[in-house]
Amino acid sequence: MRGFLVRLVITALGLWIASRLLPGIAFTGTGALIVSALVLGVVNALIRPVIFVLTLPLTILTLGLFILVVNGISLALVAWLVPGFHVAGLWSATWGAVIVSCTSWVASHFVGGSGRIERLKRVEVTGRQIDG
Repeated sequence: MRGFLVRLVITALGLWIASRLLPGIAFTGTGALIVSALVLGVVNALIRPVIFVLTLPLTILTLGLFILVVNGISLALVAWLVPGFHVAGLWSATWGAVIVSCTSWVASHFVGGSGRIERLKRVEVTGRQIDG
């Protein structure tokens, strides 16, 4: 449960950053932001795989770049479903999806599967010599 809540907060953070960086994405309040993050998780789990399979030939033809548009379609679908979340168009949705993906990718390096914050620590090994 904790891991789910941490991922929800990370997604909400990504959506908030996207709304601050892109003029085409807006929220009317914090409640709409949290609900949008929750619905985006559901859409990515259930609907995005279907869209991905249907657009697979186009994705192969564009060497995978069409996946960005598929992610934008998912974000636009969330904006259509959630009142209080507005996306101006497909390009805003696509760039917003890129920002949310990058935010989630960076945050996933610091958060484990259980939702625990992990930190990197330096390990020193003494007595070993690297010959070059």
